Amino acid sequence: MSCQTVAKVNQATGLMPSTPWRACDLKVLPDWKLSVKFNDGLVGLVDITDLIYSNDPGIFSALRDPSYFAQAYLDYGSVAWPNGADLAPETMYKAIRDSGIWRVPDSE
Repeated sequence: MSCQTVAKVNQATGLMPSTPWRACDLKVLPDWKLSVKFNDGLVGLVDITDLIYSNDPGIFSALRDPSYFAQAYLDYGSVAWPNGADLAPETMYKAIRDSGIWRVPDSE
C-alpha cells in the first residue's frame, strides 16, 4: 500500500513499513489537530492541545507555535517534528480505532 504525507515521506527512499498501525498519510489541521491515515485504511483525528498546554510539555512546548506545529511529517510511520518530538503510532492507532480520535495525553 502506497501513501504520501504533507512534508517528508519516511527517511529511507521507498521504505514503507507494512504494519497496520503505521501512519501513511498526514494532514495538519487548525488548533493543534492532525488527520492521520494508517496502512490498513483507518482514518482518524489526533488532538494534542492538552499535551502542548500541559504544565510540563517538555519537547512538545515548541509545537505551541502554529507554524512549527505545521511542520509535522511522517518518519517511518510515526508523526514527528524537526525537534525530535514524535507520537507513538501504535497508541494513536488503538485510540482512533476505538473512538475515531486520540486526545493526547489519553488515559489507556
